[in-house]
Amino acid sequence: MVKVREDYVVNQDGELDIERWVHQIASQTHLEDVVQLRRACEKAAEIDLKAVQDDRVWAPGASSFRTGIDMAQVLVELHLDQASLVAAILYRAVREERVALKEIRDEFGDEVANLIDGVQQMAAISSIHHPLKGNVLGQSEGQLDNVRKMLVTMIDDVRVALIKLAERTCAIRAVKDVSPEKRMRVAREVFDIYAPLAHRLGIGHIKWELEDLSFRYLHESAYKKIAKLLDEKRLARDSFIDRVLDSLQSELKTCGIEGELSGRAKHIYSIWRKMRRKGIDFSQVYDVRAVRILVPEVRDCYAALGIVHSLWRHIPNEFDDYIANPKENGYQSLHTAVVGPEGKVMEVQIRTHQMHEEAELGVCAHWLYKGTDNSNKSSGYEAKINWLRQVLDWQEDLGDLSGLADHLKTDVASDRVYVFTPEGHVVDLPQGATPVDFAYRVHTEVGHACRGARVNGRIVPLTYPLKTGEQVFILTSNNPAPSRDWLNPSLGYIQTSRARAKVGHWFKLQDHDRNVIDGRAILEDEFRRLSIHDVELNELARKVNYHSAEDMFAAVGAGDLRPTHVANVAQQMIEPRNQQLNLKLVRNRKKTYDTDSDIQIQGVGKLKTQVAKCCKPLPGDPIGGYITVGRGVTVHRQDCLTFLNLREYEPNRIIEVSWGASPEAVYPVEIEIDAYDRTGLLRDITLVLSSSKTNVLALHTASNTDDNTATMSVTVEISSLEQLARLLAQIRNLPNIADVRRKRG
Repeated sequence: MVKVREDYVVNQDGELDIERWVHQIASQTHLEDVVQLRRACEKAAEIDLKAVQDDRVWAPGASSFRTGIDMAQVLVELHLDQASLVAAILYRAVREERVALKEIRDEFGDEVANLIDGVQQMAAISSIHHPLKGNVLGQSEGQLDNVRKMLVTMIDDVRVALIKLAERTCAIRAVKDVSPEKRMRVAREVFDIYAPLAHRLGIGHIKWELEDLSFRYLHESAYKKIAKLLDEKRLARDSFIDRVLDSLQSELKTCGIEGELSGRAKHIYSIWRKMRRKGIDFSQVYDVRAVRILVPEVRDCYAALGIVHSLWRHIPNEFDDYIANPKENGYQSLHTAVVGPEGKVMEVQIRTHQMHEEAELGVCAHWLYKGTDNSNKSSGYEAKINWLRQVLDWQEDLGDLSGLADHLKTDVASDRVYVFTPEGHVVDLPQGATPVDFAYRVHTEVGHACRGARVNGRIVPLTYPLKTGEQVFILTSNNPAPSRDWLNPSLGYIQTSRARAKVGHWFKLQDHDRNVIDGRAILEDEFRRLSIHDVELNELARKVNYHSAEDMFAAVGAGDLRPTHVANVAQQMIEPRNQQLNLKLVRNRKKTYDTDSDIQIQGVGKLKTQVAKCCKPLPGDPIGGYITVGRGVTVHRQDCLTFLNLREYEPNRIIEVSWGASPEAVYPVEIEIDAYDRTGLLRDITLVLSSSKTNVLALHTASNTDDNTATMSVTVEISSLEQLARLLAQIRNLPNIADVRRKRG
């Protein structure tokens, strides 16, 4: 049988000594029945041995028993119970079909069997992330059912998610010995799905390990460079940290604060991410030198902060109070950066012992499951489980799998905005969210009744993008009814799928005849603005997969069919595809484009380019250019240490470059605008054109002082009908605009 890890207790044959290992586990965590855990180990060992004898081992060195023991060890560190450990030990044997789940249920009970079954259901997330060839997301009801089972299981019993995280942790630890293809696949899945899940559940040390190990395989050269730099400066850094800890310990003791101090290791992926985000060199990553202070009470955190700032000069704008404003995953701590001894910058983290346990173990610090005392349920746990429940609700509303993997990733990403309700509660939303998204996040009925919004006491449009720290007050009507305009992506009222699903669901419940009337009005208005005439409506309906024009109108009115899609199809019916804007293709605007190297140089003439040998960027990598003397432009990866140094010391020779692509075809389109004249009207229109990055070829305006009106004619370059529809909608939303439409020749 395959030998287990060297740090486990083994017998003379080098195999795991099950008896001694079980007693070792019993000394680390509470076990209700030592005999059951021992029996699970013996069962897994027997299954493994039988597989070897029957020549059913999938790969050299493969051992479901070894993997189960490794998983159990991870769960012991997370303080999970005996049933979880037994399920982990037996999981791989069931997954690899070496033993039937029914046999496990009969021998070890329903609780263990249900945990194993739940972890198996979580394999559905891999199907979403790596869909089978030819299978389009949203078309497989079986996949949808699996995802729902997975989410329900996670909500009912969080131990399932934790066992799966332990299994993926063992998997990423073991991939160094497998084929490069499998290594990359496992690393990508862990990085995209399971590291964010560990982050959302607040399990810090698992998150860091998953990120670092997967980063090691996904970006091997960058990982090795940073690891080497860390190792080279380790002795000097350790000596520096020791001096800092001595000074801090002395001051804390003088002030009567019992503090537990330690140096904090900076993780390689975190260093790389900061270098890329801020465009800095390794030497400028100040929190490579970092100290953590653990104290008994919250008041001691702020007292310790005062001591730190009295000892060393605080760096402005480098202080975060995550105690008063916790992160979305419940993380709490004080972070500050100071200029320490020898003028070296360092980071200091201050938190209580309880906050530290929460940061390291997250949901495991107070995990609960059915049958426990609900009175001990903490708000942190509830927030994490509520997130999982929101994902499920979102799936139920949307009705398909489209974008679920993206939702799992974006909901845990750092680019979130945090706004306050009038009562001071914090609501987190995706970047770019509007007051309408906020209203639906607070409550569905608040969203339906939304008629306006005040941000920091000031009335704002419902399309206003919210920013972190703002307080939002929703103005509501006594007759809840969302606007159909909210479903039009061109108008920008809604940015979240959840809010869009809620609005669409509301209109589906309304009277069919009303949907027909509203849908007809919406399409007529869209066709008029885009100058689309003489379309046979029943034929158009068939082309968008509806039996009749009435069914098409009802679908548009209910929000099931986008008016821009119908307009696109109508345009194709009345004009050949290659003349879609009824205008011939204009000459492409001059762009310097190096067809020899497939690298597009932005902002300069055609130059010779060459790929840097130090980092060897590949198509798709973020890149930057350095103007050499006599050799043209050298193209580096943006995270290349050589490039980072060049950008610091010779910034005037750094230029922006991007991977080449075919120049985009654009068409001149004339837009007519009727408006009531006012000061700043032309400025507002040109601001819309500028912010939408629309190139203006000509602009003519005339004012009529008799009736105080203004007419404008603007010729712009447009690449698609969708872009034109979006631009017309943005101009129409400006104050004093009476009408805006595309002019036909």
